[in-house]
Amino acid sequence: MDRHVHVPLTLARDGVQWYAAALSPVELEHLTRVLTGVPAARAGVRLRDVPGLAAFLDTAGPVGRLAASALGADARPVRAVLFDKSVANNWALGWHQDRTIAVAERVEVPGYGPWSVKDGLTHVAPPADLLAGMATLRIHLDPVGPDNAPLLVAPGSHRLGRVAEADIADAVRRCGQAACLAEPGDIWLYATLILHASAVAARPDRRRVLQVDYAAGDLPGGLRWLGV
Repeated sequence: MDRHVHVPLTLARDGVQWYAAALSPVELEHLTRVLTGVPAARAGVRLRDVPGLAAFLDTAGPVGRLAASALGADARPVRAVLFDKSVANNWALGWHQDRTIAVAERVEVPGYGPWSVKDGLTHVAPPADLLAGMATLRIHLDPVGPDNAPLLVAPGSHRLGRVAEADIADAVRRCGQAACLAEPGDIWLYATLILHASAVAARPDRRRVLQVDYAAGDLPGGLRWLGV
């Protein structure tokens, strides 16, 4: 049986950390307005050129400042996805790592691939070392209790590098798992390579989460981050 982790989680030790009330009520209301026109018909919508979003995620703001605390002053948002789970749109996602990045265009560079297109945006799987230098922030717009499909993470699994599919279950058993409960305005920050999952909500209510990947530095060989 999987071991559930109950101690407070820290980014330095576990690769994941909770920031309660990271957004003020005014900031949360502003972000909600920015995302108003994003459709909720699918499990996750990749965002690009949403008016006001890039400015909100800049390192001068509350979200970007947290990313900069993990990655340094050069941190910038390189991909954003809105998850809008509800009674009508309730899904599960098994244990996995986020292994692709969004880029401006396809440029063949050794170590980068395979390629894919998601929501019309070009994605590629980079070397694990690049993913290890990234951070992901989840900004909560709604309450996420234990019955409303909180993100599950395997603390410390980011240190394992890219984990083969056949080894994921064993890695989760060894690392244990923790549920990322949240209130509106909370932010969870985690190492992008951490193993994570999400179950179907047992008692579904609306659960909107803006997930943003941050990176510092440029890509090699003429590749360019797509950005938000």
